[in-house]
Amino acid sequence: MQPKHFEVVVIGGGPAGMAAALKAGETCGKVAIIERDSELGGILNQCIHAGFGLEYFEEELTGPEYAGRFIESVVDAGIDIYLQTMVTAISPDREITAINKDGVLRINAGAIVLAMGCRERTRGAITIPGERPAGVMTAGVAQRYMNIDNLKPGNRAVILGSGDIGLIMARRMHLEGIEVVGVYELMPFVNGLARNVKQCLEDYNIPLHVSTTVVEIIGKNRLAGVVVARVDEAGQPIVGTETRVDCDTLLLSVGLIPENDLSVRAGVNLNPVTNGPFVTAYLQTNIPGIFACGNVLHVHDLVDNVTREGEQAGINAVLFSRGELGSGEHAVRGGWQILTGANVRYTVPNYLEPDQKEKVGMFYRVSRPVASGCLQIGCNGKVILKGKPAAFRPGNMQRINLSPKILEQVDGDLILSVEEGA
Repeated sequence: MQPKHFEVVVIGGGPAGMAAALKAGETCGKVAIIERDSELGGILNQCIHAGFGLEYFEEELTGPEYAGRFIESVVDAGIDIYLQTMVTAISPDREITAINKDGVLRINAGAIVLAMGCRERTRGAITIPGERPAGVMTAGVAQRYMNIDNLKPGNRAVILGSGDIGLIMARRMHLEGIEVVGVYELMPFVNGLARNVKQCLEDYNIPLHVSTTVVEIIGKNRLAGVVVARVDEAGQPIVGTETRVDCDTLLLSVGLIPENDLSVRAGVNLNPVTNGPFVTAYLQTNIPGIFACGNVLHVHDLVDNVTREGEQAGINAVLFSRGELGSGEHAVRGGWQILTGANVRYTVPNYLEPDQKEKVGMFYRVSRPVASGCLQIGCNGKVILKGKPAAFRPGNMQRINLSPKILEQVDGDLILSVEEGA
């Protein structure tokens, strides 16, 4: 089969992928999206709750409404769309192998944007002991059952984990007449957005139990209950605090993992903290011409940020395909690293170009709640940026822009930290 050629190929048709393709399509005519599902939109198609687009569109939309606006734009832009097409391999020289009902596709790309999203962490990943009855599922699966398939997952539910999907599903199940016994969180703090705690739990009197986890699953054919226990500072169950909670449904909201199987096979280096690629300020991985954005890069809490990150990746992919962007070798050697300091879990991007002149948008998350903290960025022993005192929560991803004036002061690796009480 004669290989097809595109200037930019985007793998994944969710909000990040569509934003990248649209932005790339503004300056080049050969752009394609490869999506394994039967329609574009990604996870947004099953997120029927409101709260999307408050920053990007400055109005409140549901997930399908937000996706719908981009789908219409993608179609109108004449971007090539491959649906129900699975990418099986990406070579370092940007040759893509994919399969669909027509057979095997060979596609050569001037640049590739990875936008495959993420998947949920399952029961096996957190090793809950006990039987394997029906009724144990991830929060996203339950969301699809209810919002897409119109199926009721159970009558009395327990939710393990306080991620945003779990909080939203607590409200969704309550509104559908399912009794939500409570939300149990291993950590001593909530991992979801503060607005979801208020709107999904407090407004409906759904109990939240922190420093508590499920230690046993009870039931043969169908879940009959779970045993919960308090945990110590190390996250280990405290003997004697076990309590049985009767339920027929257990929803797991215990984290998301970027979908990077393809990335690894292509030779992309992954950050062990985020499970997404290490990237430069241009969102370029260590493989020249392969970029990453959205939840495949790091897990976001707002789709508006996903969209903007996708647009940036799309612009830079076009620049690379036309030879107007560096080779990306600085991601392997010779670049300045962005390191994490006190109370910072990770940053994106991870590298700066030595000749970086344009403004750089940086995302980061704190590792624990800091009631009164101050962001600081240091370089070679001097503080080049100090933020205002503020409260920081792990559930809220933070963003800061490094202006050209600040970048002029960079002459080595950066250390980003949140100093308590500063």
